[in-house]
Amino acid sequence: MDAEEGGGDGWDFLDWVGLDTSACIFRLLDDPADLVRAATVSRSWRQFVIDNEFFKSVCLRICPEVANFTRAVEVTRSPAPPVSESSQDADLRARERDHRIYSCLSGALVSTTPPSADCILHCIGASSTDNFPDETIENTLEPHDRVNHRPSYWSSGGADDPDEPESLTYRLNSDLCIIDEIRIHPFKAYFQIGHPIYSSKAVRVRMGHSKLAPGSESFVTDDDENLTVIADENYVWTYTSPEFPMLQENDLQSFKLPRPALCIGGVVKIELLGRVQKQATDDRYYICVCHAEVLGRSLSPDFMVDISDPAGYSILKYLPGTRNLRAEDIMPYDAADSMEWHSLVARYRQMRHLAMMNVLLGPVQYMDEDDDGTHDDALYISSAVNVMKRSIPVVSDQLFNRKFKKENEIK
Repeated sequence: MDAEEGGGDGWDFLDWVGLDTSACIFRLLDDPADLVRAATVSRSWRQFVIDNEFFKSVCLRICPEVANFTRAVEVTRSPAPPVSESSQDADLRARERDHRIYSCLSGALVSTTPPSADCILHCIGASSTDNFPDETIENTLEPHDRVNHRPSYWSSGGADDPDEPESLTYRLNSDLCIIDEIRIHPFKAYFQIGHPIYSSKAVRVRMGHSKLAPGSESFVTDDDENLTVIADENYVWTYTSPEFPMLQENDLQSFKLPRPALCIGGVVKIELLGRVQKQATDDRYYICVCHAEVLGRSLSPDFMVDISDPAGYSILKYLPGTRNLRAEDIMPYDAADSMEWHSLVARYRQMRHLAMMNVLLGPVQYMDEDDDGTHDDALYISSAVNVMKRSIPVVSDQLFNRKFKKENEIK
């Protein structure tokens, strides 16, 4: 059914069945790959796909959270030259731009590469803590219930009401993530009589972004576990999951979302609803968690988000070609770069630094930018180098032992 432009005996399916019927048929295409194929049939089919914003519709069906984007912007490294054009040409160019952005976004939303992994970057805070800092939320980042032969878990404060909820709030490794699963391991108090398991009755997940100024979302360092920071009025939640029942079992329990959800803003709040276990010493209910995971994929650096509207609406930023950037391309500040490009890449660089430092040094504070918009990268690099130097003897011993073992096996 190829359509030939410029006359001849060719005929076009769109003209044959009519534009309204064609639009109904195209809206039945749920796979972005099918829309891509349709848009390559001919120039008229491509324009039909663009004019009807089918790719944006597909994105909304896959992740309704896309509706929170008030507009989409394509950010290039070089500033766009001023263009004098009519309103009709400007409208056509805007539709072409949205077509490029949402076609790429739809592919990213359904992609299976890279595979899902834990997206938690650091802890923001817990709704309560029984014994700080021994039972801090930071312990939930450890995959085991014992560290250095000591119990590792977060414990809520005690409550007389078994329906009193608790929550754990985390910052993800990207401002835009596709999340499909939450995992929680309730803590089994092996040091108490009867080895009770302090699970909750149910789990619910909220995703969204902070309304606080950048840098004010501090790390867990105070004995109140950031109670002021985690207050609900400081966040806009764009997704809320159904409630999932939790078992009173000593296992890493999986809670799969009904569909992959787009986390806009990089904040996840795990709500623990209801209590099932009393502590014998004070006859009060507690919830304890030794490990938590938020599984998904980051959409950065191809996609970033600008959240500046008080109502919670946001602007989707598409940076074509960023995955092919070399390290030297994103480190220095080039005066020829557009301000938007510099701002977004600086944000991505900051998140990458934080992830690296979390692995090497543990949680670190956000660093404010200098007046010229640059970070003190020397501090990050110096810290990383020092850690690597301390690691060299350990790695060398491991390599030597591996080589020695291999040589003995050969002999």
